[in-house]
Amino acid sequence: MATQLLAEFPELSHLTREDLEDLLNDPQYFQAIFHTLNQVKALYQARAELGLANETIAGNSLTLQEPLYKLRSDTKDAFDDAKRLEARWKEVEKEQREVYQRFSPQFLLMRLKHATTAQDEASEALASSFVQGPPADPTNLSNGRDVDEFVKEFRELRKTYHKRVIWGDRWSAGQVS
Repeated sequence: MATQLLAEFPELSHLTREDLEDLLNDPQYFQAIFHTLNQVKALYQARAELGLANETIAGNSLTLQEPLYKLRSDTKDAFDDAKRLEARWKEVEKEQREVYQRFSPQFLLMRLKHATTAQDEASEALASSFVQGPPADPTNLSNGRDVDEFVKEFRELRKTYHKRVIWGDRWSAGQVS
């Protein structure tokens, strides 16, 4: 056993058997010899170098701390802004769908049918008002209204009505794209 100890720690080869026993029995003596061993000195030196390297790394980390905090804050602000814009995007898409719905083929056909009905009602109302207008002069058959003016106005209303009917029929037949 002593030969194995001396092979691993040749620095102890000069110690006598009594010195080695004292080394085992006296902790202070053990510490004094232990700290003079080359392997221990090398370990302490490596430990000191690692400590200095850690201090250097820590110093570098501290110099980067403030820019990193700013970058983190900027990133959070950009992320929050992106989330806000994403929410706004959804609102804009909804508005766009609502706007585009007003121009969908079904909606436009429905509007054409309503406009056709309204045009028919307007021309019929004009004709009724002409026929049932206030009697201005019993000898005047137009009830105070110029017949030519009525015919021109009624004709334009009916012309628009019939155009809309034709467009609606073509649309229903699939001839409008």
